[in-house]
Amino acid sequence: MPLQLAISVGGGLLAGKVFTEIWQRLSPSDSEPPGPKDLDSSGRQAIAAAALHGLVFGLVRAAVDRAGAHGYRAITDQSPE
Repeated sequence: MPLQLAISVGGGLLAGKVFTEIWQRLSPSDSEPPGPKDLDSSGRQAIAAAALHGLVFGLVRAAVDRAGAHGYRAITDQSPE
């Protein structure tokens, strides 16, 4: 269980870095992505940032979960539940 927690935290940190890197490449004028309550930025930018955030975190979570399942099966010869 502690290993799974550490892997999840690491995946979250990785996803945060990937999201920030992609956002900076897509919108070099803004150093920080706008939050949904940031009324100084456009609604389009706020929604795009939220969509990109969800996409990146979902992909990284799926990749980390999948890699963890493969590792579990390699060690135990059983599929995780």
